[in-house]
Amino acid sequence: MSDDWRPGLARATGPVYLAIADAIAADLDSGRLAAGARLPPQRTLAQRLGIDFTTVSRAYAEARRRGLVEGRVGQGTYVRSAEPPAPRAGPVDLSMNLPPHFEDAALTARLWREAGELQATGLDLLLRYQEAGGALADREAGALWLKDRLPDLDPERVTVCPGAQSALLAVIGTLAAPGDVICAETLTYPGLKALAAQLRVTLIGLAMDAEGILPEAFDAACREHPVKALCCTPTLQNPTTATMSLARRQALAAIARAHAVPIVEDDAYGLLPQDSPPPLAALAPDLTFHIAGLAKHVSPALRIAYLVAPDSRSGGKVRAAIRATAAMASPLTAAVATRWITGGAAHQVRDAIRAEARARQRLAARLLPARSFAAHPDGFHLWLTLPAGWTRGEFALQLRASGLGVVVSDAFATAPGPPEAVRVGLGGPASRAQIERALTAIADTLDGAPLMTSAAV
Repeated sequence: MSDDWRPGLARATGPVYLAIADAIAADLDSGRLAAGARLPPQRTLAQRLGIDFTTVSRAYAEARRRGLVEGRVGQGTYVRSAEPPAPRAGPVDLSMNLPPHFEDAALTARLWREAGELQATGLDLLLRYQEAGGALADREAGALWLKDRLPDLDPERVTVCPGAQSALLAVIGTLAAPGDVICAETLTYPGLKALAAQLRVTLIGLAMDAEGILPEAFDAACREHPVKALCCTPTLQNPTTATMSLARRQALAAIARAHAVPIVEDDAYGLLPQDSPPPLAALAPDLTFHIAGLAKHVSPALRIAYLVAPDSRSGGKVRAAIRATAAMASPLTAAVATRWITGGAAHQVRDAIRAEARARQRLAARLLPARSFAAHPDGFHLWLTLPAGWTRGEFALQLRASGLGVVVSDAFATAPGPPEAVRVGLGGPASRAQIERALTAIADTLDGAPLMTSAAV
């Protein structure tokens, strides 16, 4: 099964070179091509298929780019091993909150294939600007992506943004002026803290429990200050992993309505749990700016988020802010997102990320001390509370000496006196083996006593 290999192209659509690369991936997945098999020489395959040599050359180059084959000088082109290389020992970064790598070669090949198919759209996608809110097809894809969270969403209400951070900047910039007050969790996403500092708005942290923001804390803040917005992440909150119950969401929505305070809902993780309460945008659509990015569900590289504003007037203000700061979301990346969403690949990726997150959470539950951390089975970060005797700084320094990076609570704090806790990201390391080694090291560190890591004596 090597030099006599012939790709099945009878049902292929699109460029022939992509079809040949797809056939290599499919035959490797099915076992028709064995790992290490030698492929036919490029001229031989071109003659066999009755196509140009350059087409086969492009096909083999595409297969190399996907990691399916490798060229050996003087020997030809060989199928690479299906097994991923063993991870090398070394530093393990648990500080970034990234979606974990999943092992599905066919899905990976599909993502690259469908991205490549966009070339059939011609030069308009590459040489034309679009409206700040996104092309209609991309807004329709956004509505489709949000269908489970916001049923019957009109695409006209969707704004395509160049990432969730850009959407947050645009929304808060339209709601608050320098010196104004906005509220958020007392432990919140560092990007929101940076954004508030950039806009020179005052960020007030609200007390939390295991479900997130306490309604009485929000109500008290609204009575004491002219609050311009409530910013929160109701599902899989970053960093605490808290998820608000339906009753908690309803209570916060009622308080926001009573004080006429807009809600900025960062639903960064909302589609990860298989079952979660409806978003605030479904409970208070007239008050809520709903932001749903693709970074945690599909790919951080896309830098695409979908914003649903309460009404056309506020949506127009947000689009004007995007036009002033970023001009528009990249039409190319928006088109990739649309292709993956409408074809179903994005949902497959979300499911694969969820499955891998669950596997890594099971490792954490097995390796870390019971009741030492908060987590969600479908999420990919932990909130680790340190035992007595540890300070967050000493714990992070000791882990760093072991080649592990975590984020201390100070990065998330909106008020003095953050807890002795750290966030642990499970998605950054490429393999479960790396995660297992890292979690074992964390457990061993927790089991010991703080070492003298400071240079002061």
